[in-house]
Amino acid sequence: DRQSDYCWYVDPLDGTTNFAHSYPAFCVSIGLAHAGELIAGVVFDPVRNEMFSAEKGAGAYLNNRRIRVSNVPSLGVSLLATGFPSRKRHEDVNVYFFHQLGGKAHGIRRSGSAAIDLANVASGRLDGFWEFGLHPWDVAAGLLLVSEAGGRYTDMRGGPFDFNSPHLIADNGHLHEEFVAFVAKIFAGEITVPIPGLHRPVQDRY
Repeated sequence: DRQSDYCWYVDPLDGTTNFAHSYPAFCVSIGLAHAGELIAGVVFDPVRNEMFSAEKGAGAYLNNRRIRVSNVPSLGVSLLATGFPSRKRHEDVNVYFFHQLGGKAHGIRRSGSAAIDLANVASGRLDGFWEFGLHPWDVAAGLLLVSEAGGRYTDMRGGPFDFNSPHLIADNGHLHEEFVAFVAKIFAGEITVPIPGLHRPVQDRY
C-alpha cells in the first residue's frame, strides 16, 4: 500500500557474492519503519543459526539474549569492519579509507555483508563499521540493532544518517567522535598513515 505509513526494507540475501561462492557469510535482513522511523529489525544468519532482533525502545537481542555494544574506548584498540562494492571496485574511494583506518585501528574485517557487520557491532563483536554507497535494505535492520544495543550511527562526516546518505559510520558510541574526526582528515586529503615505500619501486622494496 503506497499510502501506508509503514515501509518494509527486505534483503532476502545480503551477501549474495558470498553465497554464490559458498562462502559462509550471508543473511536475511528485514527492517520496518513507521513514518520514516525504524521500529523493528531482524537479521538472521542461517550459517550460525543466529537471529538478531530489535524493537524500537525494547532493546536488541541475539537468540532472545539481550546484547550490548562493546566498551572499547578508542580507534587504536578497536576492531572495525567495512565493505566494497561487488562491481567497479577500482572506482571506489573506500580503498583509500581502508588503508588509512587499517593503520590506525587494531584490525579491520570485511565479511561481505553489511547487515552481519552491523549486527556484530550491536553484539560487541565489532567496535565500528563504515561504508560508502549502501542501500536502505542493506542497513535498515542493522541500524536499529546498533541503536537499541546502545551504539551510535551518523554519516561519515558526523551528520544525521538517512537512506539518501552517501556513507555511514556505526559504532559503540565510545569511539564515535574520534572515528569521525579521523575520517575528516582522510576526506581533507591528509595522509595520516603513510603509504609504505610510496616513492620506491616495488623491486627495490622486496
